[in-house]
Amino acid sequence: MRALYDSKSKTIDDRGIKDLLSDEAKYSTWLMFESMLAQAQAELGFIPQSAADEIKEKAVIENIDFEEMSRIYQKIGHGFVPFLKVLVNACSEESGKYIHYGITTQNIQQSSQLYMMKTVHHKFMLLLGEIIENLADLAERTKHMVMPGRTHGRHAIPITYGYKVSVWISDFIDCYQRMKECEKRVFTIMMGGAVGAFNSMPDVGMAVQKRVAELVGMEAMEVPSRNLSTHKLEYMANLALMANICHKIGEEVYSTTLEEIAEVSEGFTKGTVGSSTMPHKINPKLAKGIIANSQKLYSLPSVGMYSAVRPYEGDSSSYMLFDGLIEEALELTTEILLRTEELSRTIVPHEERMLHNVLRNKGLDNTEYVMMKMAEKLGKDKAHSLLYEEAIKTAADGEDFYTNLTKNSVISAAFSNEEIKAMLDPRSYIGLSVEIAEKEAKRGLVVSQEIKQQYK
Repeated sequence: MRALYDSKSKTIDDRGIKDLLSDEAKYSTWLMFESMLAQAQAELGFIPQSAADEIKEKAVIENIDFEEMSRIYQKIGHGFVPFLKVLVNACSEESGKYIHYGITTQNIQQSSQLYMMKTVHHKFMLLLGEIIENLADLAERTKHMVMPGRTHGRHAIPITYGYKVSVWISDFIDCYQRMKECEKRVFTIMMGGAVGAFNSMPDVGMAVQKRVAELVGMEAMEVPSRNLSTHKLEYMANLALMANICHKIGEEVYSTTLEEIAEVSEGFTKGTVGSSTMPHKINPKLAKGIIANSQKLYSLPSVGMYSAVRPYEGDSSSYMLFDGLIEEALELTTEILLRTEELSRTIVPHEERMLHNVLRNKGLDNTEYVMMKMAEKLGKDKAHSLLYEEAIKTAADGEDFYTNLTKNSVISAAFSNEEIKAMLDPRSYIGLSVEIAEKEAKRGLVVSQEIKQQYK
């Protein structure tokens, strides 16, 4: 894995993703497509059925002479032809004539890469479901934990931690829908030959492509042009959007684990070392990796956009670049999702510290609440001016907000001291934080079960 930050796939179960991206998986997928192509062509009478049967029998990884492939590559310098030659050699002379019949290299390589991407995509969706389920549990457990809401890096009005988590759940559910909806456009195959116009098999080409797609469980490109890349860009962009949600969580965990805030902490295992020189260090390792790998992932779609506009009917400078971009995008996303799943499952909320932080302004965070109560008597504009004056005086001069409010003749005439004190309690002004947390927790559980059933 080309992760920027020490790879979690080395220390925890990567759900088999690394194997799905291995060279063996790549060659096996090439073999599958050569076999399915022959099968489809035989069904449509384009090649003999006996040839297709033998190709299917011989197109297994055990029959590929990798040493011979390497020798041929050194001689001819083509990345795919050596593979074809050893596959042809594994078959009889008669059947070998029909291997890779009527198509070109990219037809197999791109179709195979998108097939491999689909298998990894299923793993990503399952991880996404686990993250949503973890967050649903977290939202339910923390729905009553009152804390400061923050805008522009400063205290706004109170919320609960469960409400904060509900925002993440909602974002991930949208992400799931986006990822699912793009499948029909992204996971497509091409069998159109050198320029995509089926020049080598005009009578049966469209039908062959459709049949191969059916055999491998994918869609067929309407126009199998070698110069179409927007479906690859769409998927990488969707991965970047998914990473962005993980990144947002990572950034917030990173900052709120600071000793000065300390509202949450990452799960910690004894024996984990944070620094080679500072024995006391317990670093937000999961969050750091999410942040670093997400930032690298964002760069990949933009590189692809510059390359996708190469002219004419095909250009290896573009699709060879996309091979690398897709591979790296999948590797980075694996790292991001593994970390986010672990973080969402093991994060430790500190309720007392959240309450301490929301109380530190001694009621000033509830200025809006007092203003809305005063607005019932004075109107919104006058109430805002009145509370603004008292709030700024409190913030600027370091005075006590409660004392200033009780000294104000207009406010003290409208409310008793006990009523003012009650209005300044942050626990009395959390809006629908609890209800929203409960709603999103339930919705998250429903979606996570849907994902499990669909992608198991």
